[in-house]
Amino acid sequence: MFCILLAMCFGVEMDEESIEKVDQMMKSVLIALDPRLDDFLPLLSPFFYKQRKIVQKVRKQQIETLVPLIEKRRKSIQNPDSDKTAASFSYLDTLFNLQIEGRKSSPLDEEIVTLCSEFLNGGTDTSATAVEWAAARLIENQKIQSKLYDEIKTTVGEKKIDEKDIENMPYLNAVVKELLRKHPPTYFALTHAVTEPAKLGGYDIPTGTNVEFFLPGISEDPKIWADPEKFDPDRFYMGREDADITGVTGVKMMPFGAGRRICPGMGIGTVQVTLMLARMVQEFEWLGYPDNGKVDLSEKLEFTVVMKNSLRAKIKPRA
Repeated sequence: MFCILLAMCFGVEMDEESIEKVDQMMKSVLIALDPRLDDFLPLLSPFFYKQRKIVQKVRKQQIETLVPLIEKRRKSIQNPDSDKTAASFSYLDTLFNLQIEGRKSSPLDEEIVTLCSEFLNGGTDTSATAVEWAAARLIENQKIQSKLYDEIKTTVGEKKIDEKDIENMPYLNAVVKELLRKHPPTYFALTHAVTEPAKLGGYDIPTGTNVEFFLPGISEDPKIWADPEKFDPDRFYMGREDADITGVTGVKMMPFGAGRRICPGMGIGTVQVTLMLARMVQEFEWLGYPDNGKVDLSEKLEFTVVMKNSLRAKIKPRA
């Protein structure tokens, strides 16, 4: 997943050593971004001097790692014939031409580094974690896996499934939608601010208040969902139940947030997870845990909500 996003972001070919270097650097960034008490109480910042020094060191490493890739892409655009391996378009290209309000210049390299880092971190763990949860759920319920494989065979036959095929696979899309309901990437959506006085649950919420949305509290609410604890893709299959994951027509689940602050990677993230899941089921039969152990669906919060114990499974090629 990380390699796919690297290619999309920088549009330049990278060897394994370079990919590993960027990967390790991005992991350091995530660790350094853990919330600290002085984020909320700046008066305490003198007590977190060592932690701030670590953050500054990681930031320096981040810039030194990514700026050469930015420069390489910039040169390949200026001289297209110099690099035949370069992609025709990348996320970076949109940043080079970005016009910032109140400023005549384009973003500085340091600002581009931050935007690229958000692109990579925001799309890697979220999608990879979703695929792991999906595999666990298919192992747990073999009937769902069989039904999904039958739809794949009926839709594409022996050819390898591609992005265009998934539009014609309602059960596959129902599985992914149920996956996002039961396993949203994080517990909380991005913070929203109240723009006018409001009442919520009997409480007065004044203008300017920050509001946090606890996603499982919505997607597992028995007042909204029938049997919310059960992983049941059939609820979204053939129109039995429905939910707009964008939150435009109503909020029954919002794995990507909602409103103007909805995740900008929602479209590509959903396609990546759907296609990867379909190919995994098309190529392999997911039989269960080694030594006939049960699937452990315990979870813990890291950058995303991950499986507490990493998935271990028996798989068997379909061919």
